[in-house]
Amino acid sequence: MQATKQQQILGYFIEEAKEHLDTIEQGLLNLKATMADQENLNELFRAAHSIKGGAAMLGFSSIQKIGHYLEDSFKLLKEHPVEIDQPLENLFFKGFDTLKDLVEELQSPYGLREENAEQTLREAEPVFTELQNYLAQRVRASRGGTGQQQPPASQPVVRPSGELAALLNAALRKMLELFKQGDSATGRQQLTAFCSRLSQLHPSPSWRGLLQTAQAAIANSKTSYSVLAPLVIKELKQAGDLLIAGRANEITPSKNLQQLTPSSPPKAPATISPTQTPATTPPPSSREQLAAKPQQISIPAEPRAAARALLDAFNKQQLIEIAEFLMKAIQ
Repeated sequence: MQATKQQQILGYFIEEAKEHLDTIEQGLLNLKATMADQENLNELFRAAHSIKGGAAMLGFSSIQKIGHYLEDSFKLLKEHPVEIDQPLENLFFKGFDTLKDLVEELQSPYGLREENAEQTLREAEPVFTELQNYLAQRVRASRGGTGQQQPPASQPVVRPSGELAALLNAALRKMLELFKQGDSATGRQQLTAFCSRLSQLHPSPSWRGLLQTAQAAIANSKTSYSVLAPLVIKELKQAGDLLIAGRANEITPSKNLQQLTPSSPPKAPATISPTQTPATTPPPSSREQLAAKPQQISIPAEPRAAARALLDAFNKQQLIEIAEFLMKAIQ
């Protein structure tokens, strides 16, 4: 009977904590707008405070401490408004992700294991130390303090492959969860925010270019999730594998993904002179089309990446003809 009661209390805490996490996440997605409304900022503070208090009563010390760190950071923002920049947003999201992961682990079959919780806490503490230091630095700068403002260590760096793989996989899992929740304006905003955060994982221009394309495709409300989800997840996974393998220069958005962006320019209509007879003129063959208007595409130097680029750019008949040209050329 006692165990059942404890399980009910735990269930209440998890449901309430998830609501508070949603409040925090929504506030962080547009932290600049949140800062402009004191009541919104108060909601973030209260949400972190409530999670901290509930965790303390149930004995989840790791969740309590992470909640307390976030609460202190939001309190500092309340008392000393500062200009929000990308590094500051990234640090807040790192801390928030840790709190969210701990709460989600409570729902796993084995619950929140103490050894895992302690390890997560140890890994998170340097992040919150960096966040507090950066916030203090921004406060000094806003008061006209001396000294140049230095970017924090959370700006893009080339991470070890193991760390990069773990961060990428975690982000893709969360994006997939958002896709499964169904189409909504809020969901698309959260997905584009994830793309923005993923771009901070690696300084490669090719990686960032792909994520900008993905962001534009996600923001295009005319494209359904059923089309968008498999394509975006697949391309980010493939690009992530190339990053980890040290082949970032081979990353390129596919033609299919580019076509989902609203900025894709429409094709100019064909002009027909008065002397033409389009009803009786046979359409040009694929070979003639290639000869008359060759497509301009970038072909990577690596053979497999080059093959993928060709597959994205040409249809089956055109690929057969390209293969014939290549066979003749190498004989």
